[in-house]
Amino acid sequence: MARPIWTGTLSFGLLNVPVSLMSGERKVDLHFRMLDSRDKKPIRFERVNAETGEEVPWKDIVKAFEYDKGSYVVVEKQDIQSAAPESHESVDVEAFVDAGSIDQRYFEKPYILVPGKKAEKGYVLLRETLKSSKKVGIARVVIRTREYLCAVMPEGDALVLMLLRYPQELVDPTDYKLPTGKAASYRITAKETEMARQLISSMSGKWKPDDYHDEFRERLQAIIRKRIKSKGNLAKVVEEAAEHEDAATNVVDFMSLLQKSLDSKKRTPAAKAAAAKPGKAAKKAVKKAPAKAAPAKKATKRKAG
Repeated sequence: MARPIWTGTLSFGLLNVPVSLMSGERKVDLHFRMLDSRDKKPIRFERVNAETGEEVPWKDIVKAFEYDKGSYVVVEKQDIQSAAPESHESVDVEAFVDAGSIDQRYFEKPYILVPGKKAEKGYVLLRETLKSSKKVGIARVVIRTREYLCAVMPEGDALVLMLLRYPQELVDPTDYKLPTGKAASYRITAKETEMARQLISSMSGKWKPDDYHDEFRERLQAIIRKRIKSKGNLAKVVEEAAEHEDAATNVVDFMSLLQKSLDSKKRTPAAKAAAAKPGKAAKKAVKKAPAKAAPAKKATKRKAG
């Protein structure tokens, strides 16, 4: 069983659902090492000074940003640390939007949220409500050292967390020279349009992802297996024992928390609530709060959108 990336909470309103963030993709690429063709020894890449050609040890390497051609400014480790988001294990839902309103180009990478021990009720409550309302939650999550925008959406029995690209990461299609106007402007006849419709109709069917395979990888794997067999070599893979981690939770009064969340939304405009940002002292106080004070914890810890 795969290890969780982190174990924390999925929060919406004043409800906190303990979850584990699990990878939603499987890497199947074949990885190769480069060898010297003369003696089949591995090639080693060294860090060398471009001026002197001497190898540079890691302790003498710094990061720099090229602000102009050939001009760099050194960025210290503390500079990067000060810009990094506060590391916390939570998915904080800030808004709910129509499921079909997000352009598919924004979707980047999937993860799966797995409920912690005794957290099934809150998990199912959010999952089924999202399904019936055809909504997805827009949230922020910190993975390792970077904060991401993400969407929490239902898929079958799962809640999927999909990392989203920021608008500035997308290329505007209008940046390219594209054919504009109607079909008639390109001398496309009604007969050609009808034939194209018939062709698409004849090739139409249901989306069945299992029908598609990476045929190049499969053929290459077959070649590799054949080469290993011809040389009498055996491949042995030792897998590590998987660790099973569950997020513990207390039994909570969902009706009370839902009502408090609704009441707080009525009293406080969403824009002002999103702008509230707690200080460091408040965050430390929250961390020391007892388990039964979970609702107050969420209200204090909520970050700006």
